[in-house]
Amino acid sequence: MFNRYNVIVVGAGHAGCEAAAAAANLGSKVLLITMNMATIAQMSCNPAMGGVAKGQIVREIDAMGGYSGIIADKTTIQFRMLNLSKGPAMWSPRTQNDRMRFAEEWRLQLENIPNVDFWQDTVKEIIVKNGKANGVVTSLGIRIESDAVVLTNGTFLNGIIHIGEKKFGGGRTAEKAATGLTEQLVSLGFESGRMKTGTPPRVDGRTLDYSKMEEQWGDEKRSKFSFKDIDLPTEQRCCWITYTNNEVHETLKEGFEKSPMFTGRIKGLGPRYCPSIEDKINRFAERDRHQIFVEPEGWKTNEIYVNGFSTSLPEDVQYKALTKIPGFENVKVFRPGYAIEYDYFPPIQLDLTLETFTIKNLFFAGQINGTTGYEEAASQGLIAGINAHQRINDQHELILKRSESYIGVLIDDLVTKGTEEPYRMFTSRAEHRLLLRQDNADARLTPIAYKLGLVNDDTLQKVNKKIQDSEVIVNYLKKTSVEATNINPILAELNSSSLTQNIKMFNVLTRPQVNIHNIAEANEGLKNLLSQYNQEVIEQAEIKVKYESYFEKEVEIVGRMKKMEDKEINPNFDYNQLISLSKEAREKLIKIKPRTLGQASRISGVSPADVSVLMVHMS
Repeated sequence: MFNRYNVIVVGAGHAGCEAAAAAANLGSKVLLITMNMATIAQMSCNPAMGGVAKGQIVREIDAMGGYSGIIADKTTIQFRMLNLSKGPAMWSPRTQNDRMRFAEEWRLQLENIPNVDFWQDTVKEIIVKNGKANGVVTSLGIRIESDAVVLTNGTFLNGIIHIGEKKFGGGRTAEKAATGLTEQLVSLGFESGRMKTGTPPRVDGRTLDYSKMEEQWGDEKRSKFSFKDIDLPTEQRCCWITYTNNEVHETLKEGFEKSPMFTGRIKGLGPRYCPSIEDKINRFAERDRHQIFVEPEGWKTNEIYVNGFSTSLPEDVQYKALTKIPGFENVKVFRPGYAIEYDYFPPIQLDLTLETFTIKNLFFAGQINGTTGYEEAASQGLIAGINAHQRINDQHELILKRSESYIGVLIDDLVTKGTEEPYRMFTSRAEHRLLLRQDNADARLTPIAYKLGLVNDDTLQKVNKKIQDSEVIVNYLKKTSVEATNINPILAELNSSSLTQNIKMFNVLTRPQVNIHNIAEANEGLKNLLSQYNQEVIEQAEIKVKYESYFEKEVEIVGRMKKMEDKEINPNFDYNQLISLSKEAREKLIKIKPRTLGQASRISGVSPADVSVLMVHMS
């Protein structure tokens, strides 16, 4: 029934979709196995993409030839650029999406890739021959052989759903858990653990009183995730903000004695930065209210996602507490919130390619590695899919550095430091975030994707033209002066000191109060020049001018660190021969098998003294 495949991808969530697409677009024959063809790329939690640091990841996926940004743009119902009051390193795109259309667009996109086949089934076993993944066995007893396997099981491995004192097996509401795989992998020598995540109730938007809430509209000058030309919806939908209060909190406390989190029935750790509502009022008892985002699930549906009200309390307590929230007095609930516990595999068992150390040609991506979030999962799927193809074709592996992408930071953090709680990306995790902005993801990564074969000539030429066009503007600003008499009235309006003589536009633009369009008002030549370019090119030029000195310093730091990052360590190196290493460092180095001296220096438990010992030995 089945011919041999090059790559089998298990699971069709965000990680699985990107993995299948990447491997197939590189030329591999791919089989995507999912428990339910109707839930491909399901937005299991909030119907949104991007946000702080996550938006940067989506733009990087797009620059690398992935599809998450394209699908998000096509199905957006609202766009916002977050943190615009801060510097460009913090600007983060975010979309509210139509949940049903998002899943539909992903499926249609995958069906349009000739090298992707589909099979609806559950995988219960990996076929292992001579220490290599060689295919899978499904719950129907079908053996399907392949050269590589990518596991993207999400929350389905031995998943248990909790609602109050009720618990039942499931990987998502109304979907069964996956069993057998964890047990097999543990028997093969893998270490597993348990994590927890949760989701809020969904309610009927027709029963809400929006007049009691704050409106939250999208950006007037909207942007998008993808660097490609995408036809965006012409309208946007409104979201709303409301707040809990003491009455809500007291009502929720009535259910604490039945809370699976507080009674110890849930053993796994949940996401620290996205706590349940009961956890919030317990940990932050001094706060008399918490923000609730009221988010539509799509263009036409009445279903509303109650963001900020994640809970596993009994459904009657959930309902009673919801009715105490302003605007929710007459609410009807479509489905209750719940918590879910599931198996994951500590990611220090992976190489930087996301291939496992224990079984060759077996790759892990997404929540199986202990991450949380669609964006984090999708980026891992992309890298795992690429490296699965590269591995079986004896091609050079792809490892993105911390200095060139958020994706590189994410994977390096996971495999070097591991995680005991759901890992979420933040801008603070990226030490070179000034260089890793959302606006320049294409300039950073598209040339890499082009060399792999994931983007075509036209895409690369478009990126190069954007870079060249922005340089034309920068050079004009450096060479051309603005007349003091023309710019001084504008500077006065901006509360910026006036000029005593004509000076180069470049120097004026370095002032924090001044933007490039302010200067164009005082110089017809600049105004005519800017009219030739789109806003993306103009924004890129302005950022280059305002932060040029900071960029130069950051590049110097990256250069100094490069020496350690380029110092490779043999993966079979015997650390036991270095008696000067501390015992903890030796144990960690043997377990994690760092690729470079730089990676070794980031391992928890490896001190600067241990790094010095390694450096001396390698010299």
